[in-house]
Amino acid sequence: MSRKTPASKLMAGPARDEIAAELKERYEKGDSVRSIAEATNRSYGGVHRLLVDAGVTFRSRGGEMRKKTGA
Repeated sequence: MSRKTPASKLMAGPARDEIAAELKERYEKGDSVRSIAEATNRSYGGVHRLLVDAGVTFRSRGGEMRKKTGA
């Protein structure tokens, strides 16, 4: 059995715009798409789509580059 909760449908209209704006604010404060998805119990793709619709400029992928160690 899967531990996932049933998928929530992306709503339409003003409620959707409001949620997209809230997610955009979180993303712009530094949260990752994945962390927002987990916190809001939504899929990565659903959060990504809402952020795209909200007009987010996405950061580049990956984290900070590792520093080379002296070998």
